[in-house]
Amino acid sequence: MFFSLLRVRRTWQIVQTVLGIVFRHPIIGTSIIPVLPDGRIVLIRRRDNGKWGLPGGMVDWGQDIPTTVQRELAEETGLELLKIRRLIGVYSAPDRDPRIHSICVVVEAEVQGTMQVQDKLEILDVQGFECSVIPKGNLSHDHDRQLQDYFEGRTIVA
Repeated sequence: MFFSLLRVRRTWQIVQTVLGIVFRHPIIGTSIIPVLPDGRIVLIRRRDNGKWGLPGGMVDWGQDIPTTVQRELAEETGLELLKIRRLIGVYSAPDRDPRIHSICVVVEAEVQGTMQVQDKLEILDVQGFECSVIPKGNLSHDHDRQLQDYFEGRTIVA
């Protein structure tokens, strides 16, 4: 039952993506920089490309950004959102996501809980990283840039 619900949800996400492509409008999504109480940043290892990246995903119809952040954190990492600390930026370059043109709202989030892969169809692993050991230079999508902007304290519209 659980996996069939995941498949239905994933199928709906694909349909939404296709509709966005057909109608030539960007898809809105989020990336989350989850910060654990000990200061580590949580990354996920994606199943589609095997790379580490920030958790996040598309905004579902009828949801706002905070609700999407809460949902994606729970689905991908098993973590609970305590609060959104700040906006890091809005990234809209047409080539930032190799699959589609998407606009990504990136936020820093204070989180808690036990890290555990929830969405096994999309996520291979979830781990907390000290800032000095984040696997920079080969992160998924444009997450290297998003993290660089975060570490440099910038708020970006790009």
